[in-house]
Amino acid sequence: MMPIFTARLLLAAAALIGLLLLAPMLSEAQETPPLPHQQWSFDGVFGTYDKAAMQRGFQVYKQICSACHPVKHLYFRDLQALGYTPDQVEAIAASDQCTDGPNDQGQMYQRPCRPSDPIPGPFPNDQAARAANGGALPPDLSMIVKAREGGPDYVYGILNGFKPAPAGFQVAPGKYYNEYFPGHQIAMPPPLSQGAVTFADGTQATVPQMAHDVATFLAWASEPMLDVRHRIGVRVFLFLIVGVGIFYAAKRKIWAPVH
Repeated sequence: MMPIFTARLLLAAAALIGLLLLAPMLSEAQETPPLPHQQWSFDGVFGTYDKAAMQRGFQVYKQICSACHPVKHLYFRDLQALGYTPDQVEAIAASDQCTDGPNDQGQMYQRPCRPSDPIPGPFPNDQAARAANGGALPPDLSMIVKAREGGPDYVYGILNGFKPAPAGFQVAPGKYYNEYFPGHQIAMPPPLSQGAVTFADGTQATVPQMAHDVATFLAWASEPMLDVRHRIGVRVFLFLIVGVGIFYAAKRKIWAPVH
């Protein structure tokens, strides 16, 4: 009996030691590292949106992200804020098909979109989106920067976080390992690849560049009035500085005879 008991004890001890050695590896694989912070043109009180980056970001969204993700709160006419002319916006809108109707027969029909139309999503409803994506619902991107902690850094991190899973980490079927996604398992396959788009301004389409540009575009989509708010804030700040100077000078003039 003793040898059998001793053998079982040794096996249990070996298994425990193995788990203790493996635990740090598993813990390291499951921890989410800090998001990589980027320098954004719109950071700070004096920050403004980079229109060239926004146009490149819209191009990335249009050619890649729009296959799965809608931007429900954006209209084609809003794209003039990116630096497009009215004619360019009209051409961009006309390249999409929008649902209209009913017609005289009571049926809905497709027509070229107009600047006054909302930018159409890839699916008619959430159920169709889930059915096309294995049960996962691609989120609306028009508010994603405001909806996720980290804002544009979150978008940038996720798009650059795809890599092979570390040893010992089991990725569920239909999932992909992402370094910065909570839990590290995401239903979205890596959407960006080197040269996936050809930028109109000749900028090299690396994965970090495309991620940075589309994050800039989505930051604008989430807060399109940021430039206006910053301009108003600066003017108010300058007004207060001038006002304090005037009031201080008036105070000295009024109270000078008392002293």
